[in-house]
Amino acid sequence: MNLWFVILGAGILTYGIRLSFILLAGKIDFPDPIKHALRFVPTAVFSAIIFPELFFQSGKFNFSLENYRLIAGLLAVVIAWRTRSVFWTILGGMVSLFVIQALLM
Repeated sequence: MNLWFVILGAGILTYGIRLSFILLAGKIDFPDPIKHALRFVPTAVFSAIIFPELFFQSGKFNFSLENYRLIAGLLAVVIAWRTRSVFWTILGGMVSLFVIQALLM
């Protein structure tokens, strides 16, 4: 039962932190350097999530043609560059990964 209280408490705390920034964003005018720096946060977070999944397999760095995730990721980059659509990029990356794995495994 204590585990559920910890999970619930962590969820409420996370929600509260995020909500505080949403509520304060319209009322506080941030200095220009902070506004400029905050524009890079989504890219940095996305990179920190995606790059380890693309380059590491079983805890080892893998930069080769045998790394199917990397190949699908590169195809997704091309799709993103051509379409500028998040939906088509995610769909294209997933489909390419499934096709590559089905053909080569």
